[in-house]
Amino acid sequence: MTRDRIAATCWLLAAALFLTANVVVGLAWRHPRFSWAEHNISDLGNVGCGVWDTTRPRLVCSPWHPVMNAAFVAVGVLLALGLLLARTAPGSGRAAGATRWLTLAAAVGYVLAGARPADVDENGHLLAALLIFLCGNAGMLVAATAARPPLLRAMRGASVLLGATGTVGVALFWARVDVGIGVGGMERVAVLPLLGWVTLAGLRLLRFRRGRPLS
Repeated sequence: MTRDRIAATCWLLAAALFLTANVVVGLAWRHPRFSWAEHNISDLGNVGCGVWDTTRPRLVCSPWHPVMNAAFVAVGVLLALGLLLARTAPGSGRAAGATRWLTLAAAVGYVLAGARPADVDENGHLLAALLIFLCGNAGMLVAATAARPPLLRAMRGASVLLGATGTVGVALFWARVDVGIGVGGMERVAVLPLLGWVTLAGLRLLRFRRGRPLS
């Protein structure tokens, strides 16, 4: 298996692991039941039980929080490992380099989110969220400006759409505007585009390495 194929597999596993952990850990909640609309993703990793967040109080009790925090760390490691293994796939140039570093910063954010649960180290967890929200979505928008690398060029439309969606999601989440899907739902609009983007990148990279054109 080539380095690029291993990298693509890492990205696909990262996205699948994140979604699976959200579902499985959420299903373990009993009192209260976990709500994708009401609860933040970070609530799944909170160590203690009780009312959390003075600005938007909600009851949080995640019995399988170690699983979620381990998943956060694993997602970050898989994203970073994929970037390191496929360091030549995105190509050269400023846009490609900036995309790589911004996405790597988001990967670090995931590791930090798992290592610093919100109710244990709120400031550390906030830094993790900033890295994921800002760097992850910025990386996709920067990727859309890359003209030469075949992988990024083929993903230009998806990069614009997903990067813009995530950026709008971040703005609305911070403004507490939920447009009917809840503040927790809006947080997922801010976070999930990057995982969708790396999934698409992984699939396209596998296709490219099998000798099929990217366009």
